[in-house]
Amino acid sequence: MARKLKVYVTNLGFFELALAAPSMKGALEAWGLGHNAFHHGFAKETDDPKIVAAAMEKPGVVLKRPVGSKGAFSEDAKLPKDWSVPADGVLPKPKAKKQARAKPARKSAKKTKAAEKADRAAIISFEKEKARREKAREREAAEEAAREEKDRARREKDVEKAQAAFDRAEARHEETMAKIAQEQDKLERRAGIERERWDEEREGLNDALRRARD
Repeated sequence: MARKLKVYVTNLGFFELALAAPSMKGALEAWGLGHNAFHHGFAKETDDPKIVAAAMEKPGVVLKRPVGSKGAFSEDAKLPKDWSVPADGVLPKPKAKKQARAKPARKSAKKTKAAEKADRAAIISFEKEKARREKAREREAAEEAAREEKDRARREKDVEKAQAAFDRAEARHEETMAKIAQEQDKLERRAGIERERWDEEREGLNDALRRARD
């Protein structure tokens, strides 16, 4: 037998969220909450007729409305133009559901075929929305991976371009230094030759100077 959906509400950012789901776990998954908001009193099941009616029309779809608003829940709710954060900067949180006193168990009446059919349809609708949401998340993850791959390829291309420019500049530098080294060798050889020539000339001039003094 299909499990009947329940309607849960919570606050997330500037919006109050409502969702028809078969369990609290399903609601947390749909809201993208990793912690147990129900245990900490940040989420609860609601029996508000208007909220229940809106959520049951779209099982598995996350509906929302601005925090503190009493308006209808919808998929594309937006903050009103005159909406502002409270002076204390603290957004209201849904109150934890009080524990009701246990009542004597009563024998429930058998569900009519129409009611069971409605429950099954609601569950199927919830599962379809869950599958759509998961597919959307997978698509977003794939798109993010593609963007990261594109960025990585661009960075690699930029690195290759910069490396090529560096290599060309280094090659020019080494070529210039090689030419300078060759010129230095020539200058050193010329200097050596000049030193030898001067040593011989100086020796002869010194001899002439000594003879002149004698």
